[in-house]
Amino acid sequence: MTETLKNDLLLRALLRQPTPRRPIWLMRQAGRYLPEYRATRARAGSFLALCTNPELACEVTLQPVDRYPLDGAILFSDILTIPHAMNLGLSFETGAGGPKFERPVRSAADVAKLGAPDPNIELKYVIDAVALVRRELKGRIPLIGFGGSPWTVATYMVEGGGSKDFQLIKRMMYESPTTLHRLLEVLARATILYLNAQIAAGAQAVMLFDTWGGVLTPAQYQEFSLAYMAQIIASLTREADGRRVPSIVFTKGGGAWLASIAAIGCDALGVDWTTDLKAARLAVQDRVALQGNLDPSALFAPAETLRAAARGVLESFGKGPGHVFNLGHGITPGVDPERVGTLVETVRDYPV
Repeated sequence: MTETLKNDLLLRALLRQPTPRRPIWLMRQAGRYLPEYRATRARAGSFLALCTNPELACEVTLQPVDRYPLDGAILFSDILTIPHAMNLGLSFETGAGGPKFERPVRSAADVAKLGAPDPNIELKYVIDAVALVRRELKGRIPLIGFGGSPWTVATYMVEGGGSKDFQLIKRMMYESPTTLHRLLEVLARATILYLNAQIAAGAQAVMLFDTWGGVLTPAQYQEFSLAYMAQIIASLTREADGRRVPSIVFTKGGGAWLASIAAIGCDALGVDWTTDLKAARLAVQDRVALQGNLDPSALFAPAETLRAAARGVLESFGKGPGHVFNLGHGITPGVDPERVGTLVETVRDYPV
């Protein structure tokens, strides 16, 4: 794939290179707030059917970038595709019920049955979607691939779904840390294969979502989350199509650990809305780019309030290269699509 990338602002910003304006993309920019997404989801029949159909996943990936002048497309998929390929009986309940595993992983014997899926066989639908999106973008903007951090994916596998207190995986962590480490090792190997396959298929940047790293103590975070993300970053394909493939790591609730995360070799850090970007930039000493970090709930605000909040984020980063505007987490369902348009316009018009 050697087409000319017409807009490479995102890739340049992730590598801390100068850009004429701040690039912007949004976590969950393809999702339930968009009427076109809801229509495609209805055609698919279920969320899992949508994720596993490359043509429909491509369609949904392109919907927000066709609607808004965004600087990046992120593959429409889910962080639980790897355990789904491990045959754990993944399903998604209707409404806000979230993911459920029919066969959770709760013992050393359960872990021993697991192996890293071949992304070009068991996860071929994802790799096919990456190739299809890249082809359909025709070099308009870069495509971001992604995976879940081993710790975050493991929480769902052990808990059997989402959790408020993470009692089962934390019990495993205290009672049988060796079992948990074996599970995390399998997931790290699987994620390396998975992300590198996405890069080979056309992803031009990759992101690790560590949604639940923030529920750990500082020492636990280093041992059970960051160490495995460091393994993944160290094993990623660094270059494709003659240019560097930037990597982004995002730990929700990880503001106190930004310096440690920056040290693992990634190119950029996602920052949630609980940390000021000025403080984040000071913590990482401009060693990595920063991505974020508007509170997603600001999209419910009146237009002028939203504009002011967006400008506040831009001002908090300050001058110089290395900032990608994003939310501090994903777009909330129920947001008015016009508000997203207002946000994108405000960021694009902001002077460097």
